[in-house]
Amino acid sequence: MTDTKFNRRAALAGGAAAFVTLATPGILRAQADGARRNVSSFVTQNWQDHFDTLGSGAIVCDTTSRALHYWNSDATDYRVYPTSVPMTDDLTRTGYTKIVRKKVGPDWTPTSNMKAANPDLPDYMPPGPGNPLGTHAMYLTWPAYLIHGTHDTRKIGRKSSSGCIGLYNAKIEELFAVTPIGTQVRII
Repeated sequence: MTDTKFNRRAALAGGAAAFVTLATPGILRAQADGARRNVSSFVTQNWQDHFDTLGSGAIVCDTTSRALHYWNSDATDYRVYPTSVPMTDDLTRTGYTKIVRKKVGPDWTPTSNMKAANPDLPDYMPPGPGNPLGTHAMYLTWPAYLIHGTHDTRKIGRKSSSGCIGLYNAKIEELFAVTPIGTQVRII
């Protein structure tokens, strides 16, 4: 009886080890553009690596792993959200900024560069389902750069924006509620 239990246990352990060995290459495999396409690709961030203090809170937008990291003022609340990121390096602005304004139901006016690239864009779009800023927007000190929602859920996890950081509408609503104006932001 003891030999049977031992053999069963050994077989289960061996099978589990074989499964992990077979599954690991798929988990670790990167795409040609260097980005990984699964939740396990989020790189853990520490706020101390980016800021001297938390102040009223901190956000790190990691454009490589396509994740936004949020910490409240005393680091008791740490959240990670999947994001969309700028389509090209030319559209990606990196560095330090902060949240200067927040708006529920943002309206949208495309930049002159957006209009030049796509003349079919409207000159102005009011809040609503067709608006690319989704349901909530947090404006940064950099003109035309925002952290906002999107009605097009296919964009999340992709290089799909013209410079902004996009979140699912439900996630931007959650982040919007806990993020005060003045929150420091770093985009890497």
